[in-house]
Amino acid sequence: MTKEKNADVVVFGDLFLDLVMSGFQRLPELGQEALASHFHRETGGGAAHTSCGLAILGLRTKLVGAVGAAEIEWFRKRLGSKGVDLQGVIVHPNEPTATTVAVSTLQDRAFYTYAGANRSLPELLRDSSVREHMAAARHVHFAHLVEAGCLHELSAWLHGQGCTVSIDVGWDEEWLGSPRTMKALREVDWFLPNEREAKYASGQSDARGMLQWFEDHGLRGVVVKLGPEGAIAQSAHRTVLQPAYPLQPIETTGAGDCFDAGFLFAWLKGKELGECLAWGNICGGMSTQRAGGIDGFPSGEEVERALQQYRGRI
Repeated sequence: MTKEKNADVVVFGDLFLDLVMSGFQRLPELGQEALASHFHRETGGGAAHTSCGLAILGLRTKLVGAVGAAEIEWFRKRLGSKGVDLQGVIVHPNEPTATTVAVSTLQDRAFYTYAGANRSLPELLRDSSVREHMAAARHVHFAHLVEAGCLHELSAWLHGQGCTVSIDVGWDEEWLGSPRTMKALREVDWFLPNEREAKYASGQSDARGMLQWFEDHGLRGVVVKLGPEGAIAQSAHRTVLQPAYPLQPIETTGAGDCFDAGFLFAWLKGKELGECLAWGNICGGMSTQRAGGIDGFPSGEEVERALQQYRGRI
């Protein structure tokens, strides 16, 4: 018997205080200094970006994560103002909020991170109240690395509760390269890596080869984010490539997470796969027009207008 749904999406994952420096002409080498032209303090982490995007687009979105006591009100004000339900965010009794210093050029970026309260996330996944919180949503998105055995067991359990599941873990060589991970990902509806992550996991050099490799290993649905080349997806033996939305980025922090929000929103609304990719590309692209990822995220009306201008390429 499936649990009654009181939310569209629960997003589980890392929460950070992001200190974003951008406008560098180059990334400094060790022993060197480079000067930023812009600085922005933001609520960061994949879970924050994706949950805000989903809420802005109009889905009932709940967030599960952990922060330090000193920042909880900042998170409630910042994310709550976008419509995110933060009842599932706990205050860690001993650790401060995880902090990342993001250093960004137009071409690339680097991150310096202290994990802080995020260290408690594996324990949260074993908490029965957290699982019940997830089961009350139509969809659960993991914006966090979930250990393979836990991901396999939890995804199967969530499917039994009437939930669909997606995951975007970011870069972790051990996780991406493990056969146990590939087995666990068979229980997930959508795996959402970027091109570098997909290349490392599959050992393939081109995007279509990556998708074929994932399909051969039993994955249900995979989207590979290709940056300025757009995104490509495969599901049910069908492959769709969608070119990027043409924008000159100002600052790219959180663009992949914002893509996830646009893609998942469209998918949960029952849209065709190519249009889901277009929603992802537009949301990811527009998020780069302002620092930090959240403030640049478009409304549904803005995405619809962009789709009308861009319809010939969908």
